Amino acid sequence: MTIYDRVKDGLFTHPRTWLLTGVAGFIGSNLAESLLRLNQRVIGLDNFAAGKRINLEQVRDAVQRKQWAQFTFTEGDIRDLGVCRRVCNGVDYVLQQAALSSVPLSIDDPILTNESNVTGFLNILVAARDSRVKRFVYAASSAAYGDHLATPQIEEKTGCPLSPYAVSKYVDEMYADVFSRCYAMETIGLRYFNVFGPRQDPKGAYAAVIPKWIAAMIRDEVVSVNGDGETSRDFCYIENVTQANVLAATTSRLDAVNQVYNVGLNVRTTLNQLLALLWGSLKPHYPHLQRFKPTYCSFRPGDVRESQADISKAVCFLGYEPTYTVKAGLESALDWYRRNL
Repeated sequence: MTIYDRVKDGLFTHPRTWLLTGVAGFIGSNLAESLLRLNQRVIGLDNFAAGKRINLEQVRDAVQRKQWAQFTFTEGDIRDLGVCRRVCNGVDYVLQQAALSSVPLSIDDPILTNESNVTGFLNILVAARDSRVKRFVYAASSAAYGDHLATPQIEEKTGCPLSPYAVSKYVDEMYADVFSRCYAMETIGLRYFNVFGPRQDPKGAYAAVIPKWIAAMIRDEVVSVNGDGETSRDFCYIENVTQANVLAATTSRLDAVNQVYNVGLNVRTTLNQLLALLWGSLKPHYPHLQRFKPTYCSFRPGDVRESQADISKAVCFLGYEPTYTVKAGLESALDWYRRNL
């Protein structure tokens, strides 16, 4: 039995109350579903700027009726301190997922990104402090590594940020660290690498690459690749991210708290390799993909060339053991992609 298995068993028999900001988003809704399946009490907050109501409907349909009854939702914005204070009342753990998580959007509109990712983050941090929550776990980002070229990336070595989004997420880490020092808060940051899975939005100019490419392949549309296809990422399936969040919130190791951890696989996958995996998975279902050829475009501003997470710190301190490879994650999510994209 893994550490994660033991933690889940303990939560199932002794439920806690969790606040999930950004609950209607891709990651937030998956976290909510997993926690509700463990019979936890979940308070959700979202303003639907990026989240979708249909995501919550899918969570409702996926869990038992009595589990769904443990879910309370507030439509609101983390930029509103009053709302943050209300939803933090009586909470054991905060999972702060609300953010505008797009590099191109941050380049187009840095003020909006800062308002959401910095001011909003500070609001929920203050509200959690005042409500004396047990643990504040927040979504950090691999964008914090910026122009630091060495791979795999380790938590203690970062470079200069390459986008306003990267700046905003790094500022969050600094605020969390200061609050742990000034107010004795327990915080843990999770630097997500390229997360993928069900409910990830394929639409719009800022969509993540996996659902965007899958949707285009299914519809026999142009698949555009930024650069030569040899740009690499550490693609991480959503179930691994859920595990990291639960372990971070519940760890009893004092030396594990007030830290930042990479959440990925420690595996580098190029865009060309990813295309081959997607093509191989979808080709049996869509005959038109026999003649599939991608279109290569210019590199995207603000993107790094290589990304790979050293996860040894999370393995050591949190007991993190990712159970899904990229291929296994794609296979697990394929039915959802085909039904919804």
